[in-house]
Amino acid sequence: MKIVLAQQNYHIGNIEGNTKKIIEAIKAARQQAADLIVFSELSVCGYQPKDFLYFNDFINKCEQAIDEIKLHADGIAVIVGAPQRNPVVKGKDLFNAAFFLAEKKIQQVVHKTCLPTYDVFDEDRYFEPATEWNIVPYKNKKIAITICEDIWNLGDNPLYNNCPMDILISQQPDVMINISASPFDYTHDADRKAAVKANVLKYKIPLFYCNAVGSQTEIVFDGTSLVFDKAANLCGRLASFKEDMQSFILNEDGSVNASIILQAQHLPDTSPDPATLDENLNIENIYKALVLGIKDYFEKMGFKKAILGSSGGIDSAVTLALACEALGSQNVRAILMPSQYSTSHSISDAEQLSIHLKNEYNIIPIKNIYEAFINELQPLFKNLPFNIAEENIQSRSRGNLLMAIANKFGYILLNTSNKSELSTGYGTLYGDMAGGLGVLGDCYKMQVYALAKYINRDKIIIPQNIITKPPSAELRPDQKDSDSLPDYNVLDKILYQYIEHTKGPDDIKAQGYDAALVDRILKMVNANEYKRNQFCPIIRISPKAFGVGRRMPIVAKYLG
Repeated sequence: MKIVLAQQNYHIGNIEGNTKKIIEAIKAARQQAADLIVFSELSVCGYQPKDFLYFNDFINKCEQAIDEIKLHADGIAVIVGAPQRNPVVKGKDLFNAAFFLAEKKIQQVVHKTCLPTYDVFDEDRYFEPATEWNIVPYKNKKIAITICEDIWNLGDNPLYNNCPMDILISQQPDVMINISASPFDYTHDADRKAAVKANVLKYKIPLFYCNAVGSQTEIVFDGTSLVFDKAANLCGRLASFKEDMQSFILNEDGSVNASIILQAQHLPDTSPDPATLDENLNIENIYKALVLGIKDYFEKMGFKKAILGSSGGIDSAVTLALACEALGSQNVRAILMPSQYSTSHSISDAEQLSIHLKNEYNIIPIKNIYEAFINELQPLFKNLPFNIAEENIQSRSRGNLLMAIANKFGYILLNTSNKSELSTGYGTLYGDMAGGLGVLGDCYKMQVYALAKYINRDKIIIPQNIITKPPSAELRPDQKDSDSLPDYNVLDKILYQYIEHTKGPDDIKAQGYDAALVDRILKMVNANEYKRNQFCPIIRISPKAFGVGRRMPIVAKYLG
């Protein structure tokens, strides 16, 4: 049997566009004399459509799309994902479904069993789990179709009542096919391979895994669809972070007509869970995910050009380099806004960066704007000493300038705050926290440095002085980040334990960290939830990002 995996980048709600893309792939697969083509989870509407699923019109359009697609399942079978109405009054209104189309008909529909409700997932809000499990017969093959999370439950997951493959295996399937929308994070590639391998080893049949690709606001799907033969060897792997379509011959004996990429013994058996933060872990894939996140956010929203504040610091430098790669340097504008506290090398470093990247830049000093604010506030401020109020006036002046230019010329402002700053509240609301998309908001400061080194892997793009100089907000004379924050090498590791590993203060202190320092950092994290609640969407690259995957109360007293 010749099976094609079609790894495509869908646009949520663009059902017409998604349908057209699916049909074009079916036609191409038919020309290759394929027997079956497989698309990813909820491919018709895009994953995850969230509360659009409550709109009757939205579901009607998905049904119309399936009716259109099935007419092209002529001489070829198609597995495509879409929501399906639940005809029973009891339970949720919809199923997350895989439609098996052949001979211009819906031959069978498979429902997702395991509906994740953790991290960025909220499927139990919308869907009813499967109550029936049957193999799909096609061309003398018996196919076990599952949907994403279904293969992450091998019967021992306490979150779920049923393991679909444990039920389907009694019907003696010849092959497993899983359609998926599995998001990227920097631990997930090995995690995914381990899960697929575990299924093959347990059920002793090959598995074809088709994953979505593309970015949907915060969440990036990396694709990297996989094919495993019955011996758990990796025989096929589609491209990462871009669309791809490949065909494979499944033989009668469960082998696959493809060169073995990795033998079973060289593939991970368990899911990785890095005990400590490794800033260099999968840095190339983090870079690719961030570039795709920016690119798709702009293309799918209909935006063309980006603007950002370029300070001569590491965060804005990395953000600018990523934006130029994603959108083209001609579509990115940097604004340098020095104050009386800015160093001359900050300006020259930022200028040199834009020269390297060939993007447009302008210099707008804020000294006069700042002094105008101070003069107007003097009757109220009187002779009170300089403090954070004056610092934040500078930051908000810059934010106003950036938004004014963005509004005038139709730019979208990219935010440059990193995860370390967002964690501790080291940022100014309506100032340097302004923006339409948070590019580095899920990257700790040490990961930002690792990204800078990766960007400079072939030639110097980010000036070396930006990478080596002590980070500073430059809002007062001789200011350094270290005046307000612990050393980033220590701070990031403590934050990682608290945010990614959800360790409490006692657990973190038991790892040898200073008790007072741990209490101070955790107090900063919790006290600044109100700031993060007002922040823009963040491109997710970690197992636990701020935003939809981390839901914390704002008004709470816990851990200091």
